[in-house]
Amino acid sequence: MKKTLYLMRHGQTLFNKRRKVQGWCDSPLTELGIKQAETAAKYFKENHIVFDHAYCSTSERASDTLEIVTDLPYTRLKGLKEWNFGTFEGESEDLNPPLPYGDFFVKYGGEDQKELQERIAATCQKIMEEDNEVVLAVSHGAACRNFMRVWEHNSSITQQARIGNCCILKFEYENEEFKLVEIINHDFSNLSEVIPV
Repeated sequence: MKKTLYLMRHGQTLFNKRRKVQGWCDSPLTELGIKQAETAAKYFKENHIVFDHAYCSTSERASDTLEIVTDLPYTRLKGLKEWNFGTFEGESEDLNPPLPYGDFFVKYGGEDQKELQERIAATCQKIMEEDNEVVLAVSHGAACRNFMRVWEHNSSITQQARIGNCCILKFEYENEEFKLVEIINHDFSNLSEVIPV
């Protein structure tokens, strides 16, 4: 039986705005991030997408995003967490090495790219093997990108640009395999962050 996974990145956070490396460390959603999550919620509602179950990473930015998108009870899973960047956490994004990162962060106490891919793939597989048909999972940019990479051999679509905040990746799941069938990038150009006076 064909099932559907909507894998989504969280809304903009303070660290995203300040261009800080944010993997296992966390920061709150900005006003813009909240509006982005509201836009994603509107997308699901307007397209009559109803979830059986919802999951998110254990990071607060993911659970806060999920709670704006749906009022469904949800499960927090460590397997949906972002890449662990070790001692680079909280530092300026300018310090990141050129892509691909590979095992760069391992010597700084972080995670190897292969480890991340195996973790996110195993977690999503386990989710879809549950008694679920239509699932929402809120995760993170690099985690989503690396899940795409694991299954790119099955998918005819891709996206070279970075996975933006609240980007939704729609996967079909059948016979223990995922196939990326749609990428939903919202137009946030009409959203502006409220600046306190």
